[in-house]
Amino acid sequence: MQDLFDLSGKVAIVTGASRGLGQYFGRALAKAGADLVITSRKLSRLTEFKKEIESLGRKALAVQVDVLSQSDIENMVRTAIEEYGKIDILVNNAGLNIRSPSADFSWEDWDTVLETNLKGNFFCAQAVAREMIKRNYGRIINMGSCTCVFGMEGIAPYTASRGGVLMMTRSLAAEWGKYGITVNVLAPGWFKTVQNAALYENKKWVENIKSRIPLNRPGLPNDLDGTVIFLASDASAYITGQIILVDGGFTTGATKAIT
Repeated sequence: MQDLFDLSGKVAIVTGASRGLGQYFGRALAKAGADLVITSRKLSRLTEFKKEIESLGRKALAVQVDVLSQSDIENMVRTAIEEYGKIDILVNNAGLNIRSPSADFSWEDWDTVLETNLKGNFFCAQAVAREMIKRNYGRIINMGSCTCVFGMEGIAPYTASRGGVLMMTRSLAAEWGKYGITVNVLAPGWFKTVQNAALYENKKWVENIKSRIPLNRPGLPNDLDGTVIFLASDASAYITGQIILVDGGFTTGATKAIT
């Protein structure tokens, strides 16, 4: 029986691959057999990760991309096609968060968050889908978070952007399904990354988060491997327009009973 999770011969673009979740995803896809295009706003930040992927026996093409630049996105796709001849998978991971009380949030910071997380993701998906449509095949994995479905204080623009990603994903899935392209959201819960590392230095905060996660721990890097491989592979061929929450049960709304 064919291994439905085998990505040998597939080409995957992973945006925002200079650190954190982007590297988790890229590493998992490479181990499953995919060759990669990895992107960052600064090319130098990809040097070591490129070497790591190549040490796994896979190819890795590093491309400088700012997802707010149309020309950068177009160059990313053009470079990928020139190198590999096709694009099978897009992991739309580039994103950011700015924390501030909503009453103090600036107009400029709102635009930065929404344009990066929503506009940038849309135009990366658009550019890649144009190539996927030619081949009647594609897997687009848009990055969400538990805030796609769960509100939190102090990050209103971020939650707005992630909610927007979910509805955008459903619209693209409806539009591109006839071309054999699936579009889904992978939504991690609490994983320690560069963006939120400072929070994990607060032991009281960590214990509070753990108390709200039924599996009683924040996520570990390997906890995302299976889901990203699943959504990138033929195992998910009949799944589109969906969100998969990898959050240890955080979005169940679990709280400890008062005893």
